[in-house]
Amino acid sequence: MKVAVSSSGESLDSEIDLRFGRASYFLIVETDTLDFEVKPNEQNMDLPQGAGIQAGKTVVNCGVEAIITGNCGPKAYNVLESAGVKVVTGVNGTVKEVLEKFKKGELQYSVSANVEGHWV
Repeated sequence: MKVAVSSSGESLDSEIDLRFGRASYFLIVETDTLDFEVKPNEQNMDLPQGAGIQAGKTVVNCGVEAIITGNCGPKAYNVLESAGVKVVTGVNGTVKEVLEKFKKGELQYSVSANVEGHWV
């Protein structure tokens, strides 16, 4: 399964970035092999608004089936849900740790955004 993980760095040992729209990076990971590609999110870091929507479009265009992140606001959640991308929120730890939990079925898909818009 191809998933995106919001990350503070460019490796599987990086900590999860708790912000979806303003995450430093997205690691696009094939969960079976842990092969991954790094997508910088610098274009959305300083946007006054709309960062979540733009980040959502970025990961949707990567063809992922799910996003794993700390927090996801309502506008970003709607973009992801509309594209059929499942969302997992409320996670922390390293990307690798979170992926292992995901593969074991220990993480639940979210049914809505877990923070209000413009969460920093």
